[in-house]
Parts: sequence; structure tokens; C-alpha cells
Amino acid sequence: MSSGPYGPPPPTGGASGPTGSPIGSGAGQPPVGPGYIAPNPAGGPAYPPSGAAYPPSGSAYPPSGAAFPPAAPPMAPNEPVLVTVGDIACTQTQLITPMGRGPLRGTTWIATRQITTSEKIPTYAIVLAVVFALACLLGLLFLLIKERTIQGFVQVSVQGPGVYYATQVPVSTDAEVNDVEARVNYIRSLVSALG
Repeated sequence: MSSGPYGPPPPTGGASGPTGSPIGSGAGQPPVGPGYIAPNPAGGPAYPPSGAAYPPSGSAYPPSGAAFPPAAPPMAPNEPVLVTVGDIACTQTQLITPMGRGPLRGTTWIATRQITTSEKIPTYAIVLAVVFALACLLGLLFLLIKERTIQGFVQVSVQGPGVYYATQVPVSTDAEVNDVEARVNYIRSLVSALG
């Protein structure tokens, strides 16, 4: 039994709200429970319900004991981004991903080609072969023309102390594949320079 697309209805027995009535009973009664911040009817800042349990001061959320990743060292002021690969960026000492920042030192970079290559005879070569085949048989040499197409992406993954991130860079030419691999090699040289 659910009360709409947002999940099960609030419990109606056992727990009571700030007025002593069961939670969810009565018209206009807001849900009250651990972590719920009730709006202030006077229009001021929100206040917690009476009896709400908060972690002791100085403790970190979540109280279940889950550890936070170590904080990244602060970025040097005016440190420019030197190279980007997909949505990963690197400065001289920092790794920047959509998930946050981390040190570049000690990271391992892997570039994997995930591409398919196909060759076909282009349409213009077929037309030229038909036109010149009527004039002389040398027109059939146009059928030897092949057009190479690349489809896919290069997956770039980085792994280091406290960080793992992977991105896929779409490619459609050999030059794009070589460019992504050259960028990864440049980042590897930055990592090796850091020691």
C-alpha cells in the first residue's frame, strides 16, 4: 500500500509528533522524525523538532561510521589547467574530475581503445567505375578505392590514492585516437616528474 509515487505513507502508530498526536494524523500535520527540520511559522530560520537527535558537536556526518575520503590538498594559487582528457583535467600537481580534486602524484593512467574500424568502397568510386567501365575497362580500377571509418571511443581511467575515475572520449578518426593517447602520455610524464 503506497500513498503515491513518493513511497509508502508515513507510519501512523508508535511514534508521536510534537503535540503528542501520532505522526501523520490530523490535517496539515507535517511529518516529524529524525533529521526533519520543520519550517518556522514565524517566518524566521527553520528549527528542529523537539527531541531531535543530533550527532555530538565535532562529529562528522553520516553518524553511521562511514568514512569520508581524505581531503584533497589545496590547489596552488593560479595553477593553470595544463591538459584535459574528456571530463578529466590536470594541473601541474592536481587531478580534477567531476567527483572532485585529488593529488596527481602516484596516479596510474590507462587508455583503452574501444573502436571498430570498417572499410568500404565509397559511392563516388562506384559511379566513376560504372561511367568509365563503358569507355574503357580501366574504370574498374576505381573499385580499388577504399574508405576507412572509425567508430567508438577511447576509455581513459585514472587510479591513485583515494581516487578512481574513468571517462570515455568519442573518436571518429585516427588523429583523434592519437590525440587522446598523446594527452594521456603527457599526463604520465607529469606524474613521473612529481616522483
